[in-house]
Amino acid sequence: MGMPPWKLWIPLGFFFLAFAVDGMNSFLHLIPLVGLPLLYEPNNVLRLLTGTGMGLVISAALLPVFNQTVWTAWDARPAIGGFRSLGGLILCGLVMDGLVMTEIPLLLFPLGIISAAGVLILLTTIYTMVWVMVLRLENKIGSLKELVFPMALGFGMGLAQVAAFDAARYWLTGTWEGFHVLLGL
Repeated sequence: MGMPPWKLWIPLGFFFLAFAVDGMNSFLHLIPLVGLPLLYEPNNVLRLLTGTGMGLVISAALLPVFNQTVWTAWDARPAIGGFRSLGGLILCGLVMDGLVMTEIPLLLFPLGIISAAGVLILLTTIYTMVWVMVLRLENKIGSLKELVFPMALGFGMGLAQVAAFDAARYWLTGTWEGFHVLLGL
């Protein structure tokens, strides 16, 4: 799969900018710096929506890069062919976001598992590409069987990264829960 057409990078660029602005605004709210005003009060719904948009941007770029890095023969057709395909992906993302916003525990548990798996898949994909390059196998893999070893290494590195971040969070906060930041600023 190849990169999406250039015309689709306009809405994808908007998703990227929305994520960046919302992330910076949320960061400035978490760590207030003297004299820097907030654009708006951060909220979880907006973080969810901008994060979903950024997920689309990452997948639109990462899938083609993975295919072009790994496979001997890769399909050059765009991963997202047009506005109709992008609209379908956006709709799917909004449905998932709507399910999350219901806050129904029976839905949140499987969605949380899917979310955690998504992070591990993302890290595995990136680290698999790294291992393919380290092992000098770029564009030399012709089947999934040949990809097993680099993907196992990528999966191991992804797990190691998650474990390292969890250990650091526990070391800094003394808990496995979310951050409880107390700033006396």
